[in-house]
Amino acid sequence: MGKRREPRKDIKVPVRIFGTDSTGQIFSEKVFTVNISKQGIELSGLKAKPNIGEVVGVTYGTMKIHFRVKWIRQAETATDNLIGLLNITPEKPLWDFDLPAAQADEYRPATDRRKHPRLRCATSVELHPEGESLIWGKAADLSIGGCFVEMSIPLKQDQKIKIGLWIQEVKLWVDGVVTSSTPGFGIGVKFTEISEEDSKRLQQHLKTLSLGVRSPG
Repeated sequence: MGKRREPRKDIKVPVRIFGTDSTGQIFSEKVFTVNISKQGIELSGLKAKPNIGEVVGVTYGTMKIHFRVKWIRQAETATDNLIGLLNITPEKPLWDFDLPAAQADEYRPATDRRKHPRLRCATSVELHPEGESLIWGKAADLSIGGCFVEMSIPLKQDQKIKIGLWIQEVKLWVDGVVTSSTPGFGIGVKFTEISEEDSKRLQQHLKTLSLGVRSPG
């Protein structure tokens, strides 16, 4: 399992998790926390099985935040699952109790299975779904292979779209397909085609993001 990057608080509180499972079906379940840190949570009692890397929503009281699935394993009951989640927007508060401060340790519960690691960002995007009107949105994370676009009413899974990514003053064009759709949160998009020139520009932007240099988008 490795060493933890930050201390966690062992606490059991009820939350609701919702999203799309590995079969493409939407689920919404009441589960319980096992432990919580500033960056993530471990939940128990989940019956659905979302894919690793999938974006899911978690509500606690009146608050709602989206997380990325980092790992999932079967609990001892053999009917429920344990799941580890990473907070995509850790600057947004979810809990009404204090958490231990982060320390310089190295916890990583499971390897992220994405071919292209995604970096948090706030990149403006234009979405051009086939046969539909233009939609403006904001990419919350980005990689050379795809992105997650925050949307209250998301597009349908498997829908083909053309995407305009605003990188500073330049708009890059990418063809993509919706791979996940979570009502109230947004869509996961896989890039299917991009020109060589725009690919180089995107790679340079991702390098800037990885170095922690702020770049308007």
